Amino acid sequence: MNDWGKAMGKKIVQCKDSPGFITNRLFVPYLLSSIRLLERGIATKEDIDKACKYGLGYAMGPIELCDFVGLDTLVSVSEAWMKDYPGVQEFELPPLIKKLVDEGKLGQKSGEGFYKYSK
Repeated sequence: MNDWGKAMGKKIVQCKDSPGFITNRLFVPYLLSSIRLLERGIATKEDIDKACKYGLGYAMGPIELCDFVGLDTLVSVSEAWMKDYPGVQEFELPPLIKKLVDEGKLGQKSGEGFYKYSK
């Protein structure tokens, strides 16, 4: 498998079987944590995004990324992980994201999530 990936010009990493492997295991809890900051009133969505873009050098802030990925997608991933790993706090859904999805606000694909988008 490593040779096949290298032949395709890919960088190869090793990881034990785990939900989300490496990148999604870090990425999804990061996004969910950003929503918790917003829910708790620690910072506005704009300031959370700016802090990560300018302070960490990310191309997009986490709230923007939630809308880009799709809020329904994050709910689906989180619910699957919570089922397989009950009680793991990093996988728990913040109520705000569930509320937005229930309202049909799925992010960029629906025209509204945390932010509004023109189609």
